[in-house]
Amino acid sequence: MSTETNDPRFAHIDQWPLADAVQAMWEGQLAAVAAVQSQVPAIAAAAEAAATRLGRGGRLAYAGAGTSGRIAVQDGVELYPTFNWPQERLVFLMAGGLSALTEAAEGAEDDGDAARRAVAEAGLGAADVLVAVAASGRTPFTRAAVTAARAAGALTIALANNAGAPLLADAEHALPVDTGTELIAGSTRMKAGTAQKAVLNMLSTAIMLRRGLVHDGLMVNMRVSNDKLRARAQRMVAEIAGVEADAAATALAAGGEEIRNGVLIALGAAPGEAAALVARHDTLRQAMAAYGQGIRDA
Repeated sequence: MSTETNDPRFAHIDQWPLADAVQAMWEGQLAAVAAVQSQVPAIAAAAEAAATRLGRGGRLAYAGAGTSGRIAVQDGVELYPTFNWPQERLVFLMAGGLSALTEAAEGAEDDGDAARRAVAEAGLGAADVLVAVAASGRTPFTRAAVTAARAAGALTIALANNAGAPLLADAEHALPVDTGTELIAGSTRMKAGTAQKAVLNMLSTAIMLRRGLVHDGLMVNMRVSNDKLRARAQRMVAEIAGVEADAAATALAAGGEEIRNGVLIALGAAPGEAAALVARHDTLRQAMAAYGQGIRDA
């Protein structure tokens, strides 16, 4: 496995001037991100399939062990504040349990039975999507999670940093990002981890795009949880609806601080009507069109 191979170029890196070592690390990070480019079409295809499968009720699950698992969980956790993706529609299958996010769980990555139990306990099925991440592409826990989820009917996506890794063959959508040798042999928190984070950022954001949670480049399903985000939400309502700041603030408040509701209220809809339109349509654009059509038909 290239992620575990010693690179003779860095055999004495511990004796280098630290600036030279950091320079080499930086170059490695650039190479890791560059390795993602070849997978752009595959990432888009996986996101399209995932968005369709998730529909309005499916769950997005992440599986992994060690560094890869922690990176996967980080991606999923960020979807709630960024896109207001419901927490009940997120599932985390971490080798060793969620406590392994902060404490190493030695041996947990080899426990395939634990992965199968986790998939069964989560009740993953045909409406759900599992994203599995493993730098080696051989981790027994992660492979077992994919196999069990796929057998249960879930859509499966696998990300690995070694070409030809068995995990990639286990899933319906394979994302091989071959980041090669690490500066410190086996330290996959470096190049492999950087590439994993980039891919997951792109994949989950593309899924949210397709689920209609972005409008004209704005996070219109963002969770308003503090004053800074409230001010940002008010600016979105003002921009999309074409109203002044005070009107946008009033509309946002009337819409329960839901941006899409606020936009429709700013356009003239009653709060209940706005909420119903948002619930009935996948995107704000569709809801706005339906409201406009209703006005024309009135």
